[in-house]
Amino acid sequence: MPTIDEQVEILMSGAEYGDAQTKENMRRELRERLIEAEKAGRPLRVYCGYDPRTADLHLGHTITMRKLRQFQDLGHDVTFLVGSFTSLIGDPSDKDTARTQLTREQVHENARTYSEQAFKILDRSLTRVRYNDEWLATLDFADIIRLASSFTVQQFLVRENFKKRLDAGEPIYLHELFYGLMQGYDAVAQETDVQVGGQDQLFNILVAGRKLQEAMGQRPQVAIIMGESLPGTDGEIKMSKSLGNHIPILSEPWDMYGKVMSVPDKAMPIYFKLILGWTPTQVRELEEGLRSRRLHPNEMKMQLAREIVGIFHSPEAAEAAQKRWDEVFRSHGGLPEDMPEAEVAAEERILDVLRRLNMVGSGGEAKRLMQQNGVRLNEQPVTDPGAVVNPGMLPAVLQVGKRKFVRLVPPKA
Repeated sequence: MPTIDEQVEILMSGAEYGDAQTKENMRRELRERLIEAEKAGRPLRVYCGYDPRTADLHLGHTITMRKLRQFQDLGHDVTFLVGSFTSLIGDPSDKDTARTQLTREQVHENARTYSEQAFKILDRSLTRVRYNDEWLATLDFADIIRLASSFTVQQFLVRENFKKRLDAGEPIYLHELFYGLMQGYDAVAQETDVQVGGQDQLFNILVAGRKLQEAMGQRPQVAIIMGESLPGTDGEIKMSKSLGNHIPILSEPWDMYGKVMSVPDKAMPIYFKLILGWTPTQVRELEEGLRSRRLHPNEMKMQLAREIVGIFHSPEAAEAAQKRWDEVFRSHGGLPEDMPEAEVAAEERILDVLRRLNMVGSGGEAKRLMQQNGVRLNEQPVTDPGAVVNPGMLPAVLQVGKRKFVRLVPPKA
C-alpha cells in the first residue's frame, strides 16, 4: 500500500485550480483526511456526478472516471452519481445560454446505460451507483429557502459565464442559479470527503459544495479539479456532445477507431496523456519523436486508436477495426469487405435512405454532407437532395464520409 505522501501525489496528479494557494490548500486537506481515515480504519468517501443530458458518455468523461479509479485502487469508497434530478435543469457552467429543460422520462431513458458505460473504467464490484433524485426530489420549498440562505446572488453572478451574459444583456434564468445549490446538496446528502470534477465544476465544487456542507455542520469536502480537458475530434474545443466533436464510449469499434483517426496530429499527445495515462516523460518523448520525424504521425495515431478501442471494447475488436481501416484506406479501392447490405424496394430519395439506415442524424445533416461532397453513390458525389435510387440501379455502394458504407441491393426474390 502506498504511503500517505505517495497517495497524495497520485491523487493530486493532474489537478489544477487556477490558483497556487488553493491547490496547496487542497493538497494539505487531502493529506489530513487520508491520515485521519487511516487512523480511523475507514476509506474516504469520494464521488463524481454525471448528468444524463444525453444517452451516451464520451471519452472526455473518462478523465474524471480514471481519477475515481485511482481512489478505488487505493482502497477508497467511490460513488458514481447519476444526476437524475440535476439534469432536469442542466448545468449552466460554460454555457452562453440557458439549457433546454428535459423531462423526467427523457432523463431516466438517457441514464439507463450510464453505469454500464462507467464500468469500462471503474471496478464494478467496488463502485456504488446512486441517483440524486433520491434526496433532491424530497426537498420541499422550505428546504430550498433554507439552503439558498447560505449564498448571495453576487456569489453566483461573478461566475464567468453568468457575468458574460449579464454584460451582454442576455437573460439569466432564476432556475439556473439552483444548479450549484443542488450539486452542493449532493455533497451534503452523501457526507462526502472528496468530490472529483472538471474545470467547469470549479464553482459548483469549491464554492457551492464546500460552503453548503459547512453551513449544514459538515466538514467541507476536498475538491479534486482535473486541470486539462480532452479536446474533441476538431482538436480545439473541449469534447462535447452538443458540439458534435465527441467520441461516445458506446461507439462501435470501427466508428470509434475512425473518429480517433480523425483527431488532428497536434492533439495526439493529450489523448495519450489523458486517455491512455502516459507519463509526462512518455508524452515528451512522443512530442520530440513527432517533431524530429522519428515517429510517423499516422502510425502513432493508429496505435492510439487501437489502444482506445481495446480499452472500451477488446483487443480483438481493435484488430478488426485496424483491418477494416487498412481495407478502406490502403487497399480494395477504398471499400471494406464486410459492408452491410440494405434493400431498396422502390424508388427512394437517397436522403431518405440515409435517414432510414441511420447513416445521418437528420435530413439537415444529410443536406450539409451533400453540399460538402460527403455523400457518394458508387464513388460519385451526390449533391442534389432530390436525387433518387431505384432497384434498377442496384447493387450500388452508398458512402457517407470516410467511414460509413452500405451496399444497396434490390429486394430478394
